[in-house]
Amino acid sequence: MIQFKTIDGLLLRDMVVAGAALLEKNREAVDALNVFPVPDGDTGTNMSLTMQSATREVNSKEFLRADEAANALAKGALRGARGNSGVITSQLLRGFAKALTGLEKVNPVQFANALKAGADQAYKAVMKPKEGTILTVARVIAEDALKQVQKDPDDYEGLMNVILKTGEDILKRTTEMLPALKQAGVVDSGGRGLLLIYTGYAAVMRGEDISTIAPDMESDGVAVFDDDHEAIEEIKFAYCTEFLIQYLNENCNEHAVDSFRRRLNRIGDSVVVVNDMDVIKVHVHTNNPGRALEYGLELGELVNLKIENMVEQRRENERKEEAAKGAPKEPEKDFGMVAVSLGEGFSQIFRDLTVDHIVEGGQTMNPSIKDILDAINAVNARCVFVFPNNGNVTMAAQQAAELAEKEVYVIPTKNVAMGIAAAVAFQPDLSGAENAARMEEASQHVKTGTVTYAVRDSEYNGVHIKEGDIIGLHNGAIEYSGSSVHDVVMEMMKAVVTEDDELITVYFGQETTEEDAQKITEEIAEAYPDCDVECHMGGQPLYYYLISVE
Repeated sequence: MIQFKTIDGLLLRDMVVAGAALLEKNREAVDALNVFPVPDGDTGTNMSLTMQSATREVNSKEFLRADEAANALAKGALRGARGNSGVITSQLLRGFAKALTGLEKVNPVQFANALKAGADQAYKAVMKPKEGTILTVARVIAEDALKQVQKDPDDYEGLMNVILKTGEDILKRTTEMLPALKQAGVVDSGGRGLLLIYTGYAAVMRGEDISTIAPDMESDGVAVFDDDHEAIEEIKFAYCTEFLIQYLNENCNEHAVDSFRRRLNRIGDSVVVVNDMDVIKVHVHTNNPGRALEYGLELGELVNLKIENMVEQRRENERKEEAAKGAPKEPEKDFGMVAVSLGEGFSQIFRDLTVDHIVEGGQTMNPSIKDILDAINAVNARCVFVFPNNGNVTMAAQQAAELAEKEVYVIPTKNVAMGIAAAVAFQPDLSGAENAARMEEASQHVKTGTVTYAVRDSEYNGVHIKEGDIIGLHNGAIEYSGSSVHDVVMEMMKAVVTEDDELITVYFGQETTEEDAQKITEEIAEAYPDCDVECHMGGQPLYYYLISVE
């Protein structure tokens, strides 16, 4: 039974910290609700990283007033927001904080009004809001919360009961609101993440031990990690080691994965093992990366291996800092460009196109608002163009643009091929607005086909998909499925290429050999003799090919 009549800064902090902890505890379950069967579903991860950033800010000092604590939460969430779900979460906290301005303590009526203000702020942040998402869950909860406090304005127990009951009810209904959710038989992942946060709020107010809370998510259906090397004061383990384990062995069960996690902890730190029993994502800092790989091989096949020497990275950064101190400051130029890119091939192409700053990220890890803002600020230019190159990064880029103290244009590129076309369209003699319009128009002329593999059984857009199938996406929508990368590529090209097209560019990924890429490029050239066909190394993980057609 809740005894509190008001919420001050300290209690609000504890509530949000508990909500963030409960979300992190169930992060993998939220990730598993992502509808797309491609291997990059990360709603729970993005929301959790956003909330962790918020809690770091509110824990930075003791905020006694509710409005000061709320402002700290909003500031932290905004700067650390990742992906669309993270940005929306940050906007919920931002609107919530605005509504508490001037309040030392918050009563139930003010709390309900702040929930509504948060929902309104989040809706405003999304250009084309869709019902059946986290937005719907936030809005309906807020509306019922307002109705409850009209009946009983002093009862936090009744308010929290309504928030959680309404949340579960509307979350179940999201399955019927969006065709993709209905087809997959799951609830909205962002909505579930938000309800976990609110469940943490209620637990603290009721005096419950958050470690004992086990939300019932059985009916949800089933459709990472902020690794800041610079934040490590003393590097005890030199090698940042990451890889995926796929095609798991028959004896790979939860017990085996737990044992694997314990073994990694014995040889390093910063261990993250994310497992949905289809693909295991592994991250560890260790002085013996070879042993980590050996342990992984006992569970299945290893792909997307990445080993970075953090000690050498730090040395290089220190050398750059020393060089920068002695170098004369260059005059500010008129224009600069920032691109989000994942894959050394793509990053080099952007550098060749005079893009000033590359932000690491994309499908497998969306960069935060702070990452993008830091890149914008690092460009010594009056006007900066940003290419997010992923639909799930666009909102974070737009928020970063609002925070920047210079002229910034976000070109809504959904993939790196569109970003490349936008960069090529730049004209130094045009104004910022004219260039932005020109870049966006050029990017929209690009059609894309991408080829990856399915991480779970699914049915999407009428395409029956089994785990391990090769799947082809035409302009971001899954339209093809098969057992052969070659066959899916050639079948997909029939829909992508039209008689008006002139250029086809094949970008091959990390898991594709140059020999295979050249062979399929030659076959595409033979099939479409009226088009110029080029082949480049993109180096992207998870996706065998990204093919652009113009």
